[in-house]
Amino acid sequence: MGLNYLTWKGGNTVESEGSITNNIRVLRAKYRMTQKDLAEKIGVSRQTVMAIENQKYNPSLILGFKIAKAFDRDITDIFKYAEEE
Repeated sequence: MGLNYLTWKGGNTVESEGSITNNIRVLRAKYRMTQKDLAEKIGVSRQTVMAIENQKYNPSLILGFKIAKAFDRDITDIFKYAEEE
């Protein structure tokens, strides 16, 4: 996939060789939850949930924990990081 660029609030940008995947769509189906339902639980827009599901946006760590809490799961059950070789 190439390099991903992560930007922190302070404006520092760090290159990251790897990718983060998630299984939010699968969990939403299991819990019979719409994107809108999840968005309301975690305090973001439906479009943000869609972008995270489609791996267009990596959530902040805090948002990742909110998502995990919404499904009563550990964050590592939802998000996986894989380094590129």
